[in-house]
Amino acid sequence: MRQHHKTVLLLAFLILVWGINWPLSKYALQYTPPVLFAGLRALIGGLLLVIVALPKYKKLQFRRNWPIYLISALLSIVLYYGVQTIGLQYTPAGLFSAIVFLQPVLLGLFSWLWLGESMTRQKMLGLFIGFAGVATMSAGGMTGNISTIGIILAIITALTWALGTVYVKKIGHKVDSLWLTAMQITIGGVILLAGGSGLESWSAITWNLPFIADTIFIAIFVIALGWYVYFKLIHEGEASKVGSYTFLIPLVSIASSVMFFHEHVTFNLVVGLLLILASIILVNVRFRRTDKTSSPA
Repeated sequence: MRQHHKTVLLLAFLILVWGINWPLSKYALQYTPPVLFAGLRALIGGLLLVIVALPKYKKLQFRRNWPIYLISALLSIVLYYGVQTIGLQYTPAGLFSAIVFLQPVLLGLFSWLWLGESMTRQKMLGLFIGFAGVATMSAGGMTGNISTIGIILAIITALTWALGTVYVKKIGHKVDSLWLTAMQITIGGVILLAGGSGLESWSAITWNLPFIADTIFIAIFVIALGWYVYFKLIHEGEASKVGSYTFLIPLVSIASSVMFFHEHVTFNLVVGLLLILASIILVNVRFRRTDKTSSPA
């Protein structure tokens, strides 16, 4: 029971910080180019985790594990954040986020194919209902020009997130989880900063107190602690079940946007919330038929 309570608290923390990340990032982009910002927050978060992991330096084993660190960095950090940042320039945010949150459905399929997790009709139905809930909530944002390249980039974002999660779950027993998280974020941050330095100008960053505070908060809670908690939950439970709870992240994002950016609560938001709650129940609760003919033990 104590482990269950711990899992619930970790899930609540993850959903909260990853949900408020969207409006916080939107706010920060007033002061910085996108790719440099993605690299900066990732590098700071990664270095903080490296400092925390230093007492366990013997478990780093970089010479043996560097391919694992690099692959996970490319999937979960470089491609996920890089493609996401570029894709938002081509596609309305509502449509883009709806497609990205195809990830739990893909994660359920990949976990069934490559991790041997169970895939029942009930679970699959729940995953698709969750995606429908996110799409319903995002429907209000589906205005403006919709480009083919934007849709493709959104699908790639969802794929890299799902593949990165399955990869970490698959090889997690081979490396220390803290060092894996620290190295993938740090390496990903370095690659993003290198790319951003070639594409964008450092002089375009406004180094004021709101930007610095926003960046530090995201680096600590969203990047460092968020990814560590996410992979910890993935290691300890079924990837598809953990993934189903990420459907709640857009809800927190929209709620926090209502609070900070004075956006409006819509009918779509309420319907989407109900669909997401139904999805989580279907994925995580096993309904059993009562056998009326059996006698009590």
